[in-house]
Order: sequence, then C-alpha cells, then structure tokens
Amino acid sequence: MVICHAALLGDVETNSGAVSRNRARSALSGFFAWCISEGLLETSPVAGTAKANENGSRERVLTTDELKQLWRALGDDPFSDVVRLLLLTGQRRTEIGSLRWSEIDLARKMIVLPAERTKNSRFHELPLSAQALAIIERLPRRNSSDYLFGTRGFAHWERAKAALDQRLRIAPFRLHDLRRSCATGMGELGVLPHVIEQALNHVSGAKAGVAGVYNRSKMSDAVREGLQRWADHLAQITA
Repeated sequence: MVICHAALLGDVETNSGAVSRNRARSALSGFFAWCISEGLLETSPVAGTAKANENGSRERVLTTDELKQLWRALGDDPFSDVVRLLLLTGQRRTEIGSLRWSEIDLARKMIVLPAERTKNSRFHELPLSAQALAIIERLPRRNSSDYLFGTRGFAHWERAKAALDQRLRIAPFRLHDLRRSCATGMGELGVLPHVIEQALNHVSGAKAGVAGVYNRSKMSDAVREGLQRWADHLAQITA
C-alpha cells in the first residue's frame, strides 16, 4: 500500500509540483492518523513516503533541523518573541507584529482579530497553545500603548531579521515561511486539513463555497488541540 501511495504522490508531483505533493501527503497523513485513532488501521500507508524538496521562496518549509537551529538562535528581544509566535500560531506577520492587548482574551486563552485586521476581512478567533500564551503573558504592558510589540512597523525588523540570518547557517527564509512551516508541521502530526485551515483563517477547501456557508463551527477545541500538538512537537525538537 505504501508503494501505491508513493506512486500517487509521484504523479501529483509530476503534474502539479512539489508543494502540491507535500500538501497531498499532509492531507493523507491527517486522514490516516484519524483512521488509526478510530481503530480502522494500525499504521499509516504514507509513513514510508518522503517529502519532496521544495525550492523557491513561496514554497519554503523549514526542516526539523532548521527549526531547531532557528529556535535556539532566538533571543529575549521583541523580534524574537514575534518569530516564536509566528511559528507557534501560523498567523501572518502583520497580524502578530501589530497585535494589540485589546485583541488578547486571556480568560479564554485566545487571540481575537476583528475583520479589519485579517487579510480576508473575516473575524478570526485563534486558541492559544500553552507555549504561545506563556510568551504573551510575560510581555510587559505599556500604559501608553495598546500594541504588544510597538508601532514602529516592519522597517526595524529587517535589521533584526538580517542579524538573525547571520547567526543561522540555514538556507534563506522569509517570515511568511514560518506560517507555511506551521501548517505543514501540523499536517505531518495528523491534524486534519480543515482544522489547519481554520487555524490559519483560510477560506478554501472545507471552508470555501457552499460548505463555508453551512459550516459555521469555529472548531475551537480541535484547533486548540492541533496547535498544542504542534507546540509540544516544537518543544520536543528544540529542547
């Protein structure tokens, strides 16, 4: 069965490229993980298949070793906390970099983004993993500003990113690649595609078209579980 799925993934890569192959593999991995949890299978048929090498800045997914190096290279400055949150939550850099205290619901352990703050102009509630919540809770609160990381924008981040790149010995990456790495990693851990889409506030696949009209569930518990699974995985590989 592994050979059959390897051939299928090979066809996807040939016809649609490496990124499509890896996304199909992640989706299959999530489906078979559910089958195992329901007692329908003992092992995943895609466990023996490999991820394709993705080239190009819009296809970059950091490897386990790169994630380990990145996490260990981060300091105790605001930019480092932004990078950690980007990787833990899978959100866009503008959403995390311009995060406001008024958008943090500590009681429910959520980030609550109004429609005007999201790319698709949709209200978005994001459950926080224990690790992401701990980062936010330790940040100092400034009475004169509602912003967690200030209002200077991304200009000074370019210098911080350049300094980080010099400390790392990995292939070049963009901050947006952390979002893709989070989504891919969650898929590899068996988180179902529609849960990942909800976490990333994507309007496609299971949430698009007619399905999006009738599927109003925010799936908060499933998203929280998926993000916590990813955060625990990061903690394990970077320990």
